Amino acid sequence: MCTSRKIAWSLLVLSVLESGLGVSSIALGALGTRRARATRGQVHPGDCSPVWSGLCFLICGLCGMLCAMKKSGLTMISFSACCICGLICGILNIQFLRVLERRPEETHILQLAAIVLASLGIAGCALATWLTCRLASVEEQRMYLEREHSLNHSHEMTEKVHLENISNLTQGQQNISNKNMRN
Repeated sequence: MCTSRKIAWSLLVLSVLESGLGVSSIALGALGTRRARATRGQVHPGDCSPVWSGLCFLICGLCGMLCAMKKSGLTMISFSACCICGLICGILNIQFLRVLERRPEETHILQLAAIVLASLGIAGCALATWLTCRLASVEEQRMYLEREHSLNHSHEMTEKVHLENISNLTQGQQNISNKNMRN
């Protein structure tokens, strides 16, 4: 079984890669937008879409790093939401780029690279969502065991205090009966 530490490290590595994909996609989108503006004089929606999906991947990666370090419920939920947004942006990016791909231009290689980066980003978001669910499950089990141990410990302490009270009561009764016998 994977421990919380192993899952957190895997999530951290995946988040760093996701951030790298985001920065690469932003750079590729900026280059594609600049090239489209220079060749056509106008920018189509697909030219800018790698920038937006890259921004989503970057935010997803940064939130994943925070989630891997903090492991709180709120960071896990926000990271899962970021991953879902990254998935949606990546899918929209691919759809916009497919429309542009039908037009014969010299930026075909840039569009193909943007599609590959978006596909890798989508796969990273899906894997990160799965890892976050695993991390949440492991953390839930850990907290349950801690709570169970705490309850067992409190029951043991209650029994110990109860036995001490009984022995003190018994000893007190013996002292009283000894006093009565002396008098």
